[in-house]
Amino acid sequence: MSKEIPALFQKTKFLEGQIDEFLDKIAEGAIHFEIGMTAFLGEGKVNQTSEEQLFQINSLKEKCSELRRAIVNILYTEMLIPDFRGDVLSLLTNLFSLLDALAKNFQELMIEHQEIESKSPSNPEEENNHIENQSRIHKENNLSEGELLLLVKMVVKSVEMVVVAARDFFRNPKAVRDHIYQVRVYESEADRISISIKKNIFSSNLKFSHKINLRDKVNAIDAIADKAEEVADELSIYAIQRII
Repeated sequence: MSKEIPALFQKTKFLEGQIDEFLDKIAEGAIHFEIGMTAFLGEGKVNQTSEEQLFQINSLKEKCSELRRAIVNILYTEMLIPDFRGDVLSLLTNLFSLLDALAKNFQELMIEHQEIESKSPSNPEEENNHIENQSRIHKENNLSEGELLLLVKMVVKSVEMVVVAARDFFRNPKAVRDHIYQVRVYESEADRISISIKKNIFSSNLKFSHKINLRDKVNAIDAIADKAEEVADELSIYAIQRII
């Protein structure tokens, strides 16, 4: 029979609660990202919903930063799990960087879009041309809107699965491998979708500058799934070290 591996913090329920709350915030950030990006892509512009969701993600970042400091303080002052302390701290740092990527990439997408919108025409004729051009661009973008929303969903799934794997690292490290495999599947699917979207973009009739702008947006979204896979790869090593 295989030996059962005890929970990492079975004697310190308070610390376990702190870490659970930290993981909850990371998962919550992914949900806000999906809601905000769906609203942003659906209207083709920055709106109240996308701004509110970005605010929520940044608020979660602040709370996670506080929780991480509290957890570090407890681990060192109480001299807990010296054999795995470094792995736990690295995992928390990696997960926080994932939440930071959700906030930063979403914010940059919104800022860049607002900058483009702010370049208003100087006369009525140019304004009419501008409106017609923006309408055409939005219609072109709608050709890939379904794929963009699917890309966002795959990115969010990869983040959520990393959080599930992280929970099992503390309670059942043998189960981590299965969840990490799922992260890799979601990341591969995100890559496939992003390539398809970029092919559609560069085969469209959009101006080259708009093509580049859209490509950068797709890359910014896809990069979060890449980051999730990196965190998962590190987590797989930590889990193996717990098992052996």
